Amino acid sequence: MNTAASDWERRVADLWTAFDDHGPADFLAAMTALAAELPAGDPIASFELASAYDATDREEEAAPRYREALAAGLTGPRRRQAVIQLASTVRNLGRPEEGVALLTAEREAESDELDDAVAAFLALALVDAGREREAVGLALSALSRHLPMYNRSLARYADELADGADGADGAGH
Repeated sequence: MNTAASDWERRVADLWTAFDDHGPADFLAAMTALAAELPAGDPIASFELASAYDATDREEEAAPRYREALAAGLTGPRRRQAVIQLASTVRNLGRPEEGVALLTAEREAESDELDDAVAAFLALALVDAGREREAVGLALSALSRHLPMYNRSLARYADELADGADGADGAGH
């Protein structure tokens, strides 16, 4: 990464760190100015601007910018963050099934430190889509990897919940 890019990344990180020190309009204006420093259509600029719109409760404006960033070839950790954030945004906009589809596909992507974030946001989308048992099973499965004991038992119960989620009436174990 060149010096100018490193400086830009630092300034973006500093702005996010100081998020609570800004009002929504000021934060958005500052991020818009930073994004404008990159070439038009830059996927990183689109992602950071989408994130700023999202963080300032302007989901309707965030969603197309996440899509723009992904379509422009966003890569690295930001790509997965964009998928998670887009899925959360569309869920908040009343389209949980779209969020479920995005995150279900993302679970098939290469594994990384955001796997549990994908699972957590998928669980939220599943709840909003009326698939609560499946959501609990998914959340418990993710949690089971972090417990000091009971890992296998909790993972087994999570699988049972997920298997029972196929029933239309929600009845299960």
